[in-house]
Amino acid sequence: MKCSYTLQRMAIHKKSWLIKYWTPRYWPIWFLFGWLRTSLILPLHWQIKISKYIGRLLGRLLLKRRHIAEKNLEVCFPRLSIKERGILIEKHFESMGAAFSEIAMGWFSSEETVQKIVRIEGQEHLKKALDKGKGVLLFCGHFTPLEIIYPAIKPLCPKLTAMYKPMRNKLADEIMRRGRLRSFDELFSKYSVKDLVKSLNSNSAVIYLTDQCYTGKNSALVPFFGEPAMTSTATTRLLKLSGATLLRVFYKRIEDDSGYVIKICPPLENFPTDNPVEDTATLMKELENYIRTCPEQYAWIHKRFKGRPEKYVDIYNQNNLH
Repeated sequence: MKCSYTLQRMAIHKKSWLIKYWTPRYWPIWFLFGWLRTSLILPLHWQIKISKYIGRLLGRLLLKRRHIAEKNLEVCFPRLSIKERGILIEKHFESMGAAFSEIAMGWFSSEETVQKIVRIEGQEHLKKALDKGKGVLLFCGHFTPLEIIYPAIKPLCPKLTAMYKPMRNKLADEIMRRGRLRSFDELFSKYSVKDLVKSLNSNSAVIYLTDQCYTGKNSALVPFFGEPAMTSTATTRLLKLSGATLLRVFYKRIEDDSGYVIKICPPLENFPTDNPVEDTATLMKELENYIRTCPEQYAWIHKRFKGRPEKYVDIYNQNNLH
């Protein structure tokens, strides 16, 4: 989707969309999200425990995704033995399974319910940045509990917005948008830089995820765990155009599955510079350092090292994976 658009929260209240998706082809999606919503009656510990079991099962069924995760970990953690990486893979798919429960909580639970299980550190940095009136770019990474941070952070932000990539399945996309719009004031196309700058200029806090492969305009090879990866370098330009403050926001599930921690870090010193590639490398290194504290919770099933120039080996080409 190349055109930009804005999805207002008022769209949540429209009910006519239910009718067009009530056909057999969409029943599996209805079943999945029905189960997710119903699972919220269970205590958090049991929600996560059941979801982790499902994740382990998916790790044995989704062989292509498993291969991608294995190759990513082989590149990013070369010092781990085969056995150690195997254990990390199993924990990763457990964490991916736990994400089902976190999606349910993020989309269907109240903000009050979410806030009871989330501890936020560094709130003062966000308040200070918003007080400047020029917007805040919240640099995050793709960790498995991603959906839980939106309702947790929303009460701290007069206006919370994000870039959005539509899903292929229209019903799943509709449910996702409506779930996220309970936390966001606006969602806009991930291709709309203009909307992003406009949102920052209105003093919004913008969730900003740029840690996956990007090969479009304003991209470059930037080290990720020491391996060159195609990455968006637009951050420097966005900050200079808007005057916004960038804050690093990292988050993870507590080891005993009793809740979550969100860490809002202070602004980086002398950032941004006049070198977009160096700025991007700085952010990727910061993200890398946090990933090392909870590697099983990072989204390794995505092809982080695809789209590179031909001189680089395609690490995912085994069994003709695409």
